[in-house]
Amino acid sequence: MKFGYTLLCEQTPPKQLIEDLVGAEEIGFDYSVISDHYFPWLEEQGHSAYVWSVLGALAQATERIPLMTFVTCPIMRYHPAVVAQKAATVGVLSDGRFTLGLGAGENLNEHVVGRGWPSVDVRHEMFAEAVEIIKELFGGDYVNYRGRHFTVDSAKIFDLPERPVPIGMAASGPRAGGLAAKYADALISDQPVGDVVKLFKEKGGQGKPVYGQIPVSYGDNADEAKEIAHRYWKFSAPGWKVMAELATPKNFEAAAETVRPEDVAESAPYGDDVERYVQAVQQWADAGFTHISFCQSGHDRQKDFRRWAEVELLPELRERFG
Repeated sequence: MKFGYTLLCEQTPPKQLIEDLVGAEEIGFDYSVISDHYFPWLEEQGHSAYVWSVLGALAQATERIPLMTFVTCPIMRYHPAVVAQKAATVGVLSDGRFTLGLGAGENLNEHVVGRGWPSVDVRHEMFAEAVEIIKELFGGDYVNYRGRHFTVDSAKIFDLPERPVPIGMAASGPRAGGLAAKYADALISDQPVGDVVKLFKEKGGQGKPVYGQIPVSYGDNADEAKEIAHRYWKFSAPGWKVMAELATPKNFEAAAETVRPEDVAESAPYGDDVERYVQAVQQWADAGFTHISFCQSGHDRQKDFRRWAEVELLPELRERFG
């Protein structure tokens, strides 16, 4: 397995995101992923920088570590032709270190353009069309496209990396998993969905990477770390079918009112017991994931997490799963 470092734009000031990834590269994380949001999940998180500006800076501030969006939605807030241009530019700036992670999005980030939030079936249709457009544009020719949801008129990208930017597609169910098998170079999920991974491999994804992410809350005081995990990750407890539909951070606050720290702790390892983290990774390994990134809770706790990860977490994980 490869182990990554998550940059969560929703909890971290933009300049610190650069500093954090430079530090993560220095201690040997295998790759990095970064969120692409208009809003934070919770207002308390307090940030949500424009990820494409940050990616340009990351590409110049680092030398080795691969970059990846986790994930970008190309169906409403961004037109897919614009996503293709942005991704190609980051591919050039990073000397081919960038992977475009795509997903069908959440109401939270897409409603801001005032087009309403489509049903999940329509979103999947839009998602498939968007990926078709992006892949065609990565080919370097002029593209005309007339779909049910998108139109492209004589578009062409003039600055492309030496090889096309790889595309990862997010999936938590069989339909999206089938789309990923058809179109993507990698599968992405925020849940250890072994059935979706199996489908992806059976439908054409055999041998392709599978990316997951684990929220964590490192700290030498386990009780405090558990409370911090709850503070930053309680929004995720209702599950994706709820998360995709809510419109604002206030809605997420309301949906998470009854979520307890122990509920979050079931999926977010906390404290400084390495074995707790190993057990969490084992679930993903058993589900067929090849890449796991860690999202440390709290922008003010990143340095401490990296110090501990360098000395204890990463060596142990590579011993067990390398």
